[in-house]
Amino acid sequence: MSEEQKKKLQAQLWKIADELRGNMNADEFRDYILGFIFYKYLSEKMLVYANTILSEDGISYKEIQETTEEGQAYLDAVRDASVEKLGYFLRPSELFSSIAMRGQASESNFILDDLTTILNNIEQSTMGTESEDDFDKLFEDLDLTSTKLGRTEKAKNELIGKVLVHLDEIDFKLENTEIDVLGDAYEYLIGQFAAGAGKKAGEFYTPQEVSTILAKIVTVGKKRIKSVYDPTCGSGSLLLRVAKEVDDVAEFFGQELNRTTYNLARMNMILHDVHYRKFDIRQADTLESPQHVDMRFEALVANPPFSAKWSANAIHLNDDRFSQYGKLAPKSKADYGFVTHMIHHLAENGTMAVVMPHGVLFRGAAEGHIRQYLIEDRNYLDAVIGLPANVFYGTSIPTCILVFKKCKEHPDNVLFIDASKHFEKVKTQNILRGEDIDRIVNTYIDRQTIEKFSYVATIDEIKENGWNLNIPRYVDTFEEEEPVDLDLVANELNVLNDSMKEIDEKLEGFCKDLKIAMP
Repeated sequence: MSEEQKKKLQAQLWKIADELRGNMNADEFRDYILGFIFYKYLSEKMLVYANTILSEDGISYKEIQETTEEGQAYLDAVRDASVEKLGYFLRPSELFSSIAMRGQASESNFILDDLTTILNNIEQSTMGTESEDDFDKLFEDLDLTSTKLGRTEKAKNELIGKVLVHLDEIDFKLENTEIDVLGDAYEYLIGQFAAGAGKKAGEFYTPQEVSTILAKIVTVGKKRIKSVYDPTCGSGSLLLRVAKEVDDVAEFFGQELNRTTYNLARMNMILHDVHYRKFDIRQADTLESPQHVDMRFEALVANPPFSAKWSANAIHLNDDRFSQYGKLAPKSKADYGFVTHMIHHLAENGTMAVVMPHGVLFRGAAEGHIRQYLIEDRNYLDAVIGLPANVFYGTSIPTCILVFKKCKEHPDNVLFIDASKHFEKVKTQNILRGEDIDRIVNTYIDRQTIEKFSYVATIDEIKENGWNLNIPRYVDTFEEEEPVDLDLVANELNVLNDSMKEIDEKLEGFCKDLKIAMP
C-alpha cells in the first residue's frame, strides 16, 4: 500500500470517528471508534480463517445455515478450530458485515441490543480457554446505552448504524499478510486521539518518534528478541514498535494501571496480529502490585508517568526490586521507583531504555543516593540522551532517555547526547524528524564524542561531578555571540541623539506658536 493510499485510509477513518464526536470528549469517542474497528477486525479475521477451513468442502462461511442440523455441525467444527487458533469465535450472523447490513436495511431495524449481545458473545466464546484473560471484559467501554450517543434509542441506533456502514465499506486487506494496513491505521488513530486529549494523553501514548528511538536502542545488533516488557504499557504501542525493529519477538509482556487503556493495549496487540499466546498484558499498579515478579526480559522500554506519586511504604525496603538501594524513591516522585523496578526485571544480556524527566539527572536526597549506587556500585548506566522540550502531548517539560545494561560493552564510561536543539516545530508541538532520530541512534551505536552534540564521559568524570548527570556538565552547547563593535554602537547613539535634538527644536517651535508649555 502506497503512502497516498495510507493517508486516504487514515482520512476515511478520522472522518468516521468525527461522526461519533457529538457531545463526547476525545477519549470517550476514541473508545467507541477503536472498539468498532476492533470488532470489524475480529469479524474479518474470523471470516478469512473459517473460509480457509471450509474451502475443502466447497462452501463459504456466510453460506452456512445456522438453524439447520448440518449448519450446526459445521459451526461446532469451526468454533473448536477458531478458539484454538484465533482465541475466539463468531457466528456468520454475528459478523460485522452482517450487523452493518441490518443496520442500514431499515430505519425500524434496531441493532443495538443484538450488537451488545454479539460483543458479549465474543468474550463468552473464550471462557475456559487459554485466551480467556486476553478477551475478558474487552468491550466494557463500549456503552451502547450512553445518552452521549443520542437522546433517544432511535437516535443512538441511527448513529451506530451509520458508523458501522461506513466502516464496513473499508477493506482492511487482511488476506494480504505482507502489509499491516489496519495496524498502521489503528496506530494513526491512537496518535490523533492523543493529540486531542491534552494532559490525559500521557496516560496511554508515547509519540511515535520517541518510541522509535527507544525501540532501536534496545534492539541494536539483534534480529530476534526473546522477550520485551513495558511496565507502564499504555496502549501497547511501544511494545509493538520494538517488534518493528526486529524479525521476531517471541513474547510481549506489559502492565497498565488504567482499565480503559489496558483494554486498548490488549486490542492493539490482537489487532496487530500478535497471537494471544505471545502476549501477557496485566492490569494493576506496577510499583504496588507487580505482576511478573520473577521474570527477566531481554528488552525493556517504558514511558512512565513523570514524577508520579506512590506510597513509598517502608515495607518496600524488603522488596527485591528496591532493597539493595537502601532508600526508596520519594512519595512525590516515583521516577526512580520505576527505574529500579525495570532494572530488577532486566536480563543479564538485556537493554533497558526509559523516558524520564530531567530532574532524575540531578535531584539529591534519596534520588541522588539511588543514582550514585546505580553508577558507582552497579555500573549499569550506559547512556543519557536529552530530548527537546514539548515533544510529549500534555507537557512541555524537557525529557531524557536513560539507557541501562547489566553487562556493558563499555564499562568505563557513559555516553551523553544532547539532542534538545534538533527538532522541527509543527504548530504547538516539537517533532523529531527522521534525520534527528537517525543522528541520535547512530551516535549511540558509534559511541563517539561530537562537538556540541555528544560526549563520552568516564566514570571518574561523573564522580568528580558528584554523580550529577545534568547534560550541560558534559556536552557544551554554548554558542558564542557575535562580538559587539562598541565604536559602531557609539556612533549610532550619537546620530540618534542628534536626531532627537532636531525633533525637540521643532516641537518647541510648535509649542510657542500654540502658546503652550513645552512637554
